[in-house]
Amino acid sequence: LREFAGITAESSAPESLATLAFLYMCLAISAKYGDVPSVDIVVWSELPAGAGLGSSAAYSVCLAAALLTACGAIACPLTEGESTARWTEEELSLINSWAFQGERVIHGNPSGVDNAVGTWGGALRYQSGKITSLKRVPTLRILLTNTKVPRSTKVLVADVKDKILKFPAIMNPVLDSINAISQECQSVLEAMPGNPSPEYYPVLEELFDINQHHLNVIGVGHPSLDRLCRVTASHGLHSKLTGAGGGGCGITLLRPDTSPLAVEAAKRDLCACGFECWETNIGAPGVTLHSSSALKAEVLHALSMS
Repeated sequence: LREFAGITAESSAPESLATLAFLYMCLAISAKYGDVPSVDIVVWSELPAGAGLGSSAAYSVCLAAALLTACGAIACPLTEGESTARWTEEELSLINSWAFQGERVIHGNPSGVDNAVGTWGGALRYQSGKITSLKRVPTLRILLTNTKVPRSTKVLVADVKDKILKFPAIMNPVLDSINAISQECQSVLEAMPGNPSPEYYPVLEELFDINQHHLNVIGVGHPSLDRLCRVTASHGLHSKLTGAGGGGCGITLLRPDTSPLAVEAAKRDLCACGFECWETNIGAPGVTLHSSSALKAEVLHALSMS
């Protein structure tokens, strides 16, 4: 496929890997389910590539859903008059399995958690290769900040492994504590929909802070992320890294009653640091089919330019 697409064996550019994933999935899906009809594929994304936000998984999930629908392997769930629709659980499982193959082309040996989140949405627990969906999880408001500091997940993971081998008596208790934080966070999130008390947010904020300190201890922090945490703390907000760390992105929890003025002030100060910042939600639905009338103006413009 590299030879066919004119991509050298050494090339690891996101555009090249995305092309390879598309070619592989299109050919493999056609071979298994029947030819994919002649189509134009236009990709438009708000996710920055290489920032640890799962942009490649989002791409692979959408591509798998589109190709499987186009060749009839899964039904088109959208009926007349609907603006959005989702596939059945069985069809989502098929989408996820093919998206994972696309991720393998791009990353080599991915965990599978990013494409699972992109497929089902909500929140998932990943432990020792096992992925389980969390039920009745609330949608949380966050600030998502890209420090624009590049990092290598492979290098960061290797460094953490070296530390564990060098200082097992020190590092293993830290990892156990991180696991306990994850379990406590899961308990809080699953309790929130049935009892939407504001008392849960201070607990989540404390867990954010403790987790961030632990992540610094194991070696995946970065001065840019420390600065992000200091800036948001000056506005009474709590942040932690997301993704591999070592730069990349951080998330800041916003309470329902956080004032718009505080959010705007934090965004202004973060941008003054040279960071890029968005206000968004986590816990939203996964891959969804939209009617053309429900698409954003930016997406319609991208499609019209193809």
